[in-house]
Amino acid sequence: QVQLVESGGGLVQAGGSLSLSCEASGSIFSIMGWYRQAPGKQRELVATITRSGRTVLAGSVKGRFTIARDNAKNTVYLQMNILKAEDTALYYCYVQLRGNLGNYWGQGTQVTVSS
Repeated sequence: QVQLVESGGGLVQAGGSLSLSCEASGSIFSIMGWYRQAPGKQRELVATITRSGRTVLAGSVKGRFTIARDNAKNTVYLQMNILKAEDTALYYCYVQLRGNLGNYWGQGTQVTVSS
């Protein structure tokens, strides 16, 4: 059974940094990453990463956020720098099984950036 444990959310000042982590268990994952949803807005992709290290980042976070993963630990990380008020959202961990056999979502961790 796939389980995701997210951590690292919190309150940070604009211009500051915050790190998120998501430890997955129960399978091996082809794609891991993060989506976010702000109040009144649609859920949107933030960043994803494959097992080989190929990444996709939203244009709004490129140059500020970095995604990485540790395959041995089945953990994906999101380093968020130069945070802006518009980064405030509920951040969801996302994982996709090998062979595109399924995908799972974390429960979400809140990131709030004060300005």
